[in-house]
Amino acid sequence: MGRPPQVDIRRNDQVRVIAGKDVKEVGRVLRVIRNKHRVVVEGVNMVKRHTRPNPSRNLKGGIVEREGPIHVSNVMIVCGACGQPTRIGHQILADGKKIRICRKCDASLDR
Repeated sequence: MGRPPQVDIRRNDQVRVIAGKDVKEVGRVLRVIRNKHRVVVEGVNMVKRHTRPNPSRNLKGGIVEREGPIHVSNVMIVCGACGQPTRIGHQILADGKKIRICRKCDASLDR
């Protein structure tokens, strides 16, 4: 089927929501769904799920609130150095390693 589409946002990145009902919220990326261009952000796009009790898995039934996925175009990564939401650039280091950089202050976004 080919390789999955390129999504430059990774797990544990700090992102800011720039569109939708949770605009201006900042949170950590919990999960990246590459083939659907979506990310799950902590505390953003909370949805209610009705779950039935499952004694073998020790689950209580009821209405559970959890994060739903949002499209990757609706979030911007927050730079750790300048603290602003920014676009992502790429830079190839002398040793051949490719890193993500902040477009505003040229700081590395990779730890």
